[in-house]
Order: sequence, then structure tokens, then C-alpha cells
Amino acid sequence: MLWEFVMKITLSVIKADIGGFVGHSDSHPDCLAVAEKKLAQAKSENKVIDYHVTKCGDDLELIMTHQKGSGCQEIHGLAWDIFVSATEVAKKLKLYGAGQDLLSDAFSGNVKGMGPGVAEMEFEERVSEPVIIFMADKTSSGAWNLPLYKMFADPFNSAGLVISETMHNGFIFEVLDVKENKRVFFRTPEEIYDLLLFIGSPARYMVKNVFHKDTKQISATSSTQKLSYIAGKYVGKDDPVCIVRAQGNFPAVGEIVEPFAEPTIVEGWMRGSHYGPLMPVAMEDGVPTRFDGPPRVVAYGFQLAQGRLVGPRDMFKDKSFDDARQKASDLAYALRKHGPFEPHRLPLEELEYTTMPQVMAKLASRWEELGD
Repeated sequence: MLWEFVMKITLSVIKADIGGFVGHSDSHPDCLAVAEKKLAQAKSENKVIDYHVTKCGDDLELIMTHQKGSGCQEIHGLAWDIFVSATEVAKKLKLYGAGQDLLSDAFSGNVKGMGPGVAEMEFEERVSEPVIIFMADKTSSGAWNLPLYKMFADPFNSAGLVISETMHNGFIFEVLDVKENKRVFFRTPEEIYDLLLFIGSPARYMVKNVFHKDTKQISATSSTQKLSYIAGKYVGKDDPVCIVRAQGNFPAVGEIVEPFAEPTIVEGWMRGSHYGPLMPVAMEDGVPTRFDGPPRVVAYGFQLAQGRLVGPRDMFKDKSFDDARQKASDLAYALRKHGPFEPHRLPLEELEYTTMPQVMAKLASRWEELGD
């Protein structure tokens, strides 16, 4: 029977900010139409099995399934071509920051390190394969640390860690040090305290992948590109994406979206230089305008069927997230009242890619040594 057929699938989510409408608040329909046209052609030529084009704020999001593996030059080249073509449209429309995430003039085989955010995973499609794709705007890649911890290591969030035989032995977290370009693996629950020591500093340490401990199956993956480190200056926030597999050996759908019922404070917001609440919203509300925020996250659910993307279902459209949205709005108000003071503004060490170095250099000769 068709539903019994097992195949290896690659799910690729590649995004880029190629121009905002208006300002940094939204994506223009003409840019999405370019992506839709090119991916429809790619599907007709069997380059991809299926695709879905969407947006989060001013980010163009490409969701693709294929059988070419992670990091495939053909798939990444397709995404790059779409971003370049959409940038040309953005420039004609004089959209804000047209092409700001494209940090190279020419494609070099893989979009990683070139500006776009990438989350990819390759796996054997199960009899039932639900996946949740999270897309965020006005925040950084470390925004997924706390939600992923809750999904895969916190029994107060995920009851399956206690009562499901398939989850009880825990998961393995792959954590990146994005400043030193290193990685380390933590086994949970036995190394939870060690894990928290690092991922509790999400500006530097980020959860890249989560694996099922017993089967070694990929469970979740996130984009960890940090634009400021790539460009050497502030060129916009990372606006990350994350893929999480659901059910069976993994947390249930309800356990996966539950961490967002309580808004967490993340870095980003206006000019990427402030802390703000991550607000879970339906797709039509993923258009941040209040002080270029507050940061937003949308969640699309799909069932995979031989690589076909059945969906999406807008997971945060649920009215039960209304309370989280109100809490996020209240937190946004409280933080905004601090203006240029911490804890609203990021600490100085996190502002090294803004105007802070120039100001420090200008005032260097005016700082005086204090005597004993």
C-alpha cells in the first residue's frame, strides 16, 4: 500500500530578508510570486518533490522537500537564484533593505555563510510524519534554545519524557559556539545542568540539532547563522527558522508548541539592539510594526506523504495563545519604558557590530585615568 512505502526525504527550509514592505514590517506579494513561479518550475522539472512559499515579517521563507540530501548544491543554488531574482523585484519597488541578507555577489555551492538562514534535515519518512516549522522575525538564532530545551528535556513541558517509553531515555543536544566555531554534544537528562550552563547564553551558544538518544534519529534542527559574524557589521537580525519532528519517538505536537504559551525574552527588536518578548502569532499577524516588533514567531504544521507537504496548518492561530500574546504585549510595554537603558537595550558587548565602536573610538582620548 502507498502509505507503507518508506523513503528517505530531505526537508529544507531556507530564508532570507530580500527587502521589507513597508520598512522592516512585511514581505511584498510580488517577491513571493517570484519564488512561487521558480519553485513551481523546479517541481515540474523534478528538482524538488514539493514546496511551500511563505513569509514571516520581511523574510522570504522557502520550504522544500527533495531526495538530494542536506547541503545539496542544486537545492541551495535554486534558493540563491530565487533570492537574487526576488531582490531585483525588491529594488524595482524600492523596498527597504533590498537584498540585505545576500552577503556575496556570487553563489559558491552552498548558501551557508552567505547570509540566508538554513535549517535542513534528512530522514526516513515514517508511516505518519508530522513536522512543525517555526519561523521568527526580529530576533536571533539563539531564540530557539529555551523552547527546544522545554520540548526535549523538560518534563514539566513534555509529559512524554516521563510517561512515554519511546522518549523516557532522553535526547542528545548538539550545541554550537558560534564565536569559536566549535560544537559539543550533551546527553539528557544526565547532562542537563552542563547543557543549561551554555544554552542559557543564547547570544553565543545555540542548539543546532537534537537527536533521539536510543535511535539517533534527527529530532529537530535550527538555523544558527549569525549575520553580524558573517558580515563583520550589523546587517540585520538573523530571523531564524527551526524544524521539529512530532509524535512517535518525539514530543507530541502539543508538547512542541507549548513552550510558546509563555513568551520568552529574546534579543532583537529595533535595530537588533534590544530585548523583547517573542510573541506567537498566526501568519497574518507576523508583521511586526511596534518599534519594529515585538519579535514574532509563526508555526506551520505539515504532514509529509512521500515528500508531499500536506498543509500547512497555522498552529498559533489557536485562540488558546491569546493569553501569550497579551502577556507579550504587556512585557513589550514594560521593556519599552526603559528606552536606551538596559535591560531593554542589549549590553554593550552585544552592540559591537552597531555604532558603538565608532562612538568608543571618538571618545577614546577623553577618558581619563583615575589616581589612587
